[in-house]
Amino acid sequence: MKTKYIDLIEQTYDFPQEEFQLQDNKLQFHGIDLNALIQQYGTPLKFTYLPKISENIQRAKNWFASAMKKHNYKGKYHYCYCTKSSHFEHVLNEALKNNIHIETSSAFDINIVEHLKNTGKLTKDTFVICNGFKRDQYVKNIARLVNNGHKNCIPIIDNYEEIDLLGEEIEGNFKVGIRIASEEEPKFEFYTSRLGIGYKNIVPFYNQSIKTNPKVELKMLHFFINTGIRDTAYYWNELLKCLKVYISLKKVCPTLDSLNIGGGFPIKNSLAFEYDYEYMVDEIIHQIGQACDEAGVDVPNIFTEFGSFTVGESGGTIYEVLYQKQQKKKEKWNMINSSFITTMPDSWAISKRFITLAINRWNDEYERVLLGGLTCDSDDYYNSEQHMNAIYMPKYRKDKPLYIGFFNTGAYQETIGGFGGLQHCLIPHPKHILINRDEEGVLHTSVFAEQQTADQFLSILGYNSKKPSNTLIDSKKLPVPSNN
Repeated sequence: MKTKYIDLIEQTYDFPQEEFQLQDNKLQFHGIDLNALIQQYGTPLKFTYLPKISENIQRAKNWFASAMKKHNYKGKYHYCYCTKSSHFEHVLNEALKNNIHIETSSAFDINIVEHLKNTGKLTKDTFVICNGFKRDQYVKNIARLVNNGHKNCIPIIDNYEEIDLLGEEIEGNFKVGIRIASEEEPKFEFYTSRLGIGYKNIVPFYNQSIKTNPKVELKMLHFFINTGIRDTAYYWNELLKCLKVYISLKKVCPTLDSLNIGGGFPIKNSLAFEYDYEYMVDEIIHQIGQACDEAGVDVPNIFTEFGSFTVGESGGTIYEVLYQKQQKKKEKWNMINSSFITTMPDSWAISKRFITLAINRWNDEYERVLLGGLTCDSDDYYNSEQHMNAIYMPKYRKDKPLYIGFFNTGAYQETIGGFGGLQHCLIPHPKHILINRDEEGVLHTSVFAEQQTADQFLSILGYNSKKPSNTLIDSKKLPVPSNN
């Protein structure tokens, strides 16, 4: 009888895979000896494998280049990185090695763009696509960037007032895009996205607010749906609706020359993951080209804003099983030495699943378990793999440590989890390691951030403050309300 963990994996999935190999009964990830990493840095542990970022960018660029060549597509392709997926400097530094562009979401993003320009990692030719609802500081920061000469900054108009708000702050002429408020799938709690302007209102909005404004040049139409780029009737229908708007707008707006199809490439969430990226890109280019040819308008330049696809598969998280609690006959809880709520918040907030594998003891017998975090919150658990309604791990033994890895966790988890800030139940954020390769392919590791300490938490909470606890600094007296 095949009862070992390795037997379970091999008969359930096609294993080994490109990024996952087994050596000496221990798991390797992109050639990284994860057990050696654990011995050097301990657990819990977050890591970022930087070369994967460049690899995915180049894959996408090649897919679009190939499709455009095949279909004799005359437009250009521009890869933008969606910074909200991970704002860390090491991520941006790696991504920008690949001649890409930037998509921003809020005011402080512009400060990052300015820092990258000052350090020479981003040039005046880099497109900065500014999405999101724009008020006050975001508008001022965009205006500062444009006023300082960055003409390739394109704010994407999200509502009717933004044209005037930007016009008041920007000194000269400027470019803009318009975002389509896409219609969501029927399963959603709302019918139309809160982001952007409705399909039927875009051409009238252009005629009323942009066509007659000598300061503003419309360059881009922006299209994105929440469920991402998937081979479904819903996606293709929404894309065709978008193309109808683009064609109508292009016929009255000669300066319009770009279509931004947003992000939405999925990332690998299971060893059984299947997605034909090359086919999807080929079909998108074909559909856009065909629609424009039939309408007699020039094809647009294509922009994408891949975030999770860029950085997600570079990240991993490793825990140690501290203890096993058996609450009922069929409920075995493996308690990890961290928290899912704080280190992988998407697993808790939106029930997102990641690739989950044991790091060691692959030749041991396996058992079905639930994985529990250290907080006192009943929702701090992880109970199923993407294609298996359970978690199976090598059997727990007090005398043999068991390490568990969660992979492709590189997008959103740190920012949603509040990296460097307060954590639920004051469970510290794990040590974070950066992994890179030199020109000869040799792996190098460095510590980006140590595990949080009690003093850091106390400082955030005010316990280490030097101000007297019974006084208010710079306090202002509030007026006493009148009895009248």
